[in-house]
Amino acid sequence: QVQLVESGGGLVQPGGSLRLSCAASGSIVTPYTMAWYRQAPGKQRESVASIFSGIGGIGGITNYADSVKGRFTISRDNAKKMVYLQMSSLKPEDTAVYYCNVHLAYSGSEYWGQGTQVTVSS
Repeated sequence: QVQLVESGGGLVQPGGSLRLSCAASGSIVTPYTMAWYRQAPGKQRESVASIFSGIGGIGGITNYADSVKGRFTISRDNAKKMVYLQMSSLKPEDTAVYYCNVHLAYSGSEYWGQGTQVTVSS
C-alpha cells in the first residue's frame, strides 16, 4: 500500500510562485511514474507534469502539459520519497486542486493523494 500526502497549496497573486510537495510512504519500487494532476471546478482532472523513475531509480524523464511548460518544474528526492512541483509565473487559470499520483509499473497499481488547493487571484 502506498500513501501520498500533498502540501504547499494556498493563495497566491498572479505572477507569483508556489512549491507543492508530495510525501510518499509505503512500498514504491522502480520503475514508477510520479505525477501531478489538477482539477478546476467544472473541469476534468488533467495531467500537469510527470517524472519517470527510470530503471533502478536512475533517470528522471519529465513531461509537462503545454499549458505549464516553462513555468512549472517537477522534481523528486528518492531518498526522502518526495516529489515536488515548483510553479512560477502563476496565472488565474492555474487555480485548481492539485493531486499527487504514483503509478507502479510492476503491479499496475495507481495511488492518489487527497489534493491541495491552489488559488491564483489578486
